[in-house]
Amino acid sequence: MRRAQRLFQIIQILRRSSRPVTAAALATELEVSKRTVYRDVADLMGQRVPIQGEAGLGYVLASGYDMPPLMLTCDEIEALVLGAQWVMGRNDTVLANAAVDVIAKMIEVIPDHMRPYILEPSVGPRPVSPGHEETVDPSMIRSAVRDGLKLMIRYRDEVGAETERTIWPVILGYSDTLRMLVAWCELRKSFRHFRTDRIVGAELLERHGTKPVELRRHWQAWRANNESSPRSPTS
Repeated sequence: MRRAQRLFQIIQILRRSSRPVTAAALATELEVSKRTVYRDVADLMGQRVPIQGEAGLGYVLASGYDMPPLMLTCDEIEALVLGAQWVMGRNDTVLANAAVDVIAKMIEVIPDHMRPYILEPSVGPRPVSPGHEETVDPSMIRSAVRDGLKLMIRYRDEVGAETERTIWPVILGYSDTLRMLVAWCELRKSFRHFRTDRIVGAELLERHGTKPVELRRHWQAWRANNESSPRSPTS
């Protein structure tokens, strides 16, 4: 067990016990020596975790104490860092900047001993080649999804033919090399998938009148009924 995980687990053990927990009991559960437990508890006290007691008598966690929302395990931190790194590598400036801000906030609030999991992570996304050039700002598409707005788009298919569509955006999906917009298409009277690099123009319209969560449920039902198809319909 990594040290960061062990410190977190010590707090968890003390939280669930109403009586003092001896160093021997902690050592047995954590599979470490009592000396390691003494050192870890001292470190936690130094980080202002309200642990009371001493060696030979046992330790208790002060009543009413709760861990802050971002008291994360090292695996949770690395999962978040991996996700943030992946987002930073996509061609989406707004989300990339948001990912950088998330990492900066995490560095500010987590304990010092956890920071190496952010600054020197053991994980990382696979490098990808530059994505397709796009005309439409993806942040506008995300706004349409969240706010339940229609989009008027000009869409160019794989042979270069352009059509104008009014669509109800459901979700914007990201892959390593492109983005795919799932939407209800008024022209096709069904859900369709649109590659965003083929959207050559877009304009926000009025609300479509269906709550985003309901529209997503309709899409999920449609997808379940079409899973047996060899490929999902596009455009």
